[in-house]
Amino acid sequence: QVQLVESGGGLVQAGGPLKLSCAASENTRSYYNMGWFRQPPGKEREFVGYIAWNDNGTSYADSVKGRFTISRDMPKNTLYLQMNSLKPEDTALYYCAATLKWSNLNSYHQYDYWGQGTQVTVSS
Repeated sequence: QVQLVESGGGLVQAGGPLKLSCAASENTRSYYNMGWFRQPPGKEREFVGYIAWNDNGTSYADSVKGRFTISRDMPKNTLYLQMNSLKPEDTALYYCAATLKWSNLNSYHQYDYWGQGTQVTVSS
């Protein structure tokens, strides 16, 4: 069973940075593609980005491209989401997720394991 725990959320002013972390259990050290998703208030969960386990290749939603960066520290079993130039529309509950699948990694349906989420609020 894969366990994921997000942290680092909080209140930040528009234009500011914030870095989220996702601590994973031992058995996610390899083979799992890792994704970040978010759920704004009153809206459906949406894709933010993912990182592939084999080459650390990344992909991002257009809405965050150029502002957000996903990275992972394999020895620490930790996934990161560096968010810069935050906007009020980035306000959401942010989740990390893990999957062994390779297709449609921008769809939350493809992920088997989820953290509990961490709240990010961006004030204008």
